Amino acid sequence: MEPNFVPPLTRAKQSRVLMVGAGGIGCELLKNLVLTGFGEVHIVDLDTIDLSNLNRQFLFRQEHIKKSKALVAKAVAEKFNPAVKIVAHHANIKDAEFTIEWFGGFRLVFNALDNLEARRHVNKMCLAADVPLIESGTTGFNGQVQVIKKGVTACYDCSPKETPKTFPVCTIRSTPSQPIHCIVWAKSHLLNEIFGTSEDESAFDHSSDADNAKEIEELKRESEALRKIRESVGSLEFHEMLCDKVFDTDIVRLRSMEDMWKTRKPPEALNYKALLEKASEAMATRDTVLKDDQKVWSLEENLVVFKDSLDRLSKRVLATKNAQNGSGQDAIITFDKDDDDTLDFVAASANIRSTLFGIDRKSKFDIKQMAGNIIPAIATTNAIVAGLCVLEAFKVLKGEYDKAKEVFLTPFAPARLLASDKSREPNPDCPVCSVFQTRAYVDLSRATLNDLVEDFLKLQLGYGEKEISVSNEVGILYDPDETDNLGKKLSELGIKPDSFLTITDEDDENTYVNVVVAIQEAKKPLEDKPIQGVSSQGVKIPTKPKKTPAPETNGLNGRGVETSSRQHSETIGEVTPAKRPHPEGPEDVAAIKKAKTTPSTADKDDDIVILDDSAGGAIVIDDD
Repeated sequence: MEPNFVPPLTRAKQSRVLMVGAGGIGCELLKNLVLTGFGEVHIVDLDTIDLSNLNRQFLFRQEHIKKSKALVAKAVAEKFNPAVKIVAHHANIKDAEFTIEWFGGFRLVFNALDNLEARRHVNKMCLAADVPLIESGTTGFNGQVQVIKKGVTACYDCSPKETPKTFPVCTIRSTPSQPIHCIVWAKSHLLNEIFGTSEDESAFDHSSDADNAKEIEELKRESEALRKIRESVGSLEFHEMLCDKVFDTDIVRLRSMEDMWKTRKPPEALNYKALLEKASEAMATRDTVLKDDQKVWSLEENLVVFKDSLDRLSKRVLATKNAQNGSGQDAIITFDKDDDDTLDFVAASANIRSTLFGIDRKSKFDIKQMAGNIIPAIATTNAIVAGLCVLEAFKVLKGEYDKAKEVFLTPFAPARLLASDKSREPNPDCPVCSVFQTRAYVDLSRATLNDLVEDFLKLQLGYGEKEISVSNEVGILYDPDETDNLGKKLSELGIKPDSFLTITDEDDENTYVNVVVAIQEAKKPLEDKPIQGVSSQGVKIPTKPKKTPAPETNGLNGRGVETSSRQHSETIGEVTPAKRPHPEGPEDVAAIKKAKTTPSTADKDDDIVILDDSAGGAIVIDDD
């Protein structure tokens, strides 16, 4: 035994770790961390417990519904091992209290999150604090675990992630052809215009708006008309006014645009009063209709649900307005897949619109899945992934990053349940981890952008007379042609503690790599200059390597075979991708994972085979 050997469980007992997310993976992971004996575990989660969580988030019970996930998880898990200190934070991990220095106080961070934005934030904070991160995720039966260490392995953003699906605005508002188009219209347009905060622009793709300027202008007028109808919420005419507007007047206007319907069937307008007369039978069985979420409702039944959901939502709006005592603030209702009022409204509205456009209607159950972007979560998948997180954590605690693996859980792959591959190296073109990172301690009460540029960047970081630009997530704050902000305080520009600024060297010769500066509040008064770096000795920023063009090959490789655009760009240095292509889904993972065919004695009793190190990359997998 080596002289300085520390048993893995002892290392765990001495470790202070952070777990972000207390959902499906988080519950299983917290149980593992506590039973393993990690000395101190912090949990951060902003969510509360819902009925739909109980089938797989085993720390929670019926009596915990509407309570904080983090606080309940702490209370329940403490009973498993009272020797472990658990600290719960019912908060958003992006809150100002969770600073870079706070992240730096942990030996290891575990991500058990369900959304891209939060994952990217934790990835960025761990890189800035130089704390190892174990990223994990599941979707259905598939799962993944990845170790992230600054400068050693690929980070979360080293490979591109699939962006949320958006739809052209004119398809959603004028020419729907699929049920999802009508669902997005009901959820992101109609519900928001009547009960929410106007338009949910994130659901729409406006890239072709310039080609449809006339139609876009007409759609804006429609939104104005809906805002006027919104003012009549609760009145006797409200149902008819809304129905006539969106299912009659708007449809008649669309039909009048003959060029739009040369290759497709035009929609049919709906007569509210006529349909209401036909819906008397459905009205009499309203309660039965509302309870049957598996049935595809008839047009008359959808009108009944539409009217009933309007009544419920209107009462909520009026109750909120009364509680505000005429403060003038709008009552805001947002879509929630577990809120029957908003779900019924979206389901009925979408189905009525589908009928008018000749599109198949869907059951409320199906619409809930589609509107909520739901992928069924499997408790066993969460448990396996949580176990893999702890196994990889032991390697991190020992500093054995060369042994860390990316592990993929792919039960429908032709080889084995678990497929592992060595960690990818950092992508030299990654916008997050390939940059040079440093910190600046700032007196935000007096520091200006000019102080940052002239004193900190040019003098302390050594940019001198180089042409540079300074930007944040909003846009460019300074470059040689944009100097209007120099006299403004950093606080006036929205820069606060733990903001990140990106410095880009605009010189063509001896070009520095991009620098990311983490802004930190000065712990003590800065008497001389309002900005100081982490070291008075200065820092040495690396320069970008010069790229050597490859000899011209006319698109042919040495064997006379035409190369792909990806191969060609790698050759000339325009793109330096991560070690392996990023598979799009479990089918890709299955296709690229091939077990080695040469068995060894040690493998005979082992269910996990050694896999080809040249195989595919990471998948982005979510769990709620």
